[in-house]
Amino acid sequence: MPYRRCGKSGILLPAISLGLWQNFGETDIQAVFRKTLVTAFDHGITHFDLANNYGPPPGSAEENF
Repeated sequence: MPYRRCGKSGILLPAISLGLWQNFGETDIQAVFRKTLVTAFDHGITHFDLANNYGPPPGSAEENF
């Protein structure tokens, strides 16, 4: 996985991140969450886009992560 510098901070982030908005709310299956996250991580994705209002309902994506 190629990494890129984030602005002037020097932080390296993978070229691809996994966005979790509308993907990991309480209406989805836990086994699917785990498989998706583990597969992404195994392929070098180490940046997961989360926010406290992602869901549905708001906040459930963070709780499930």
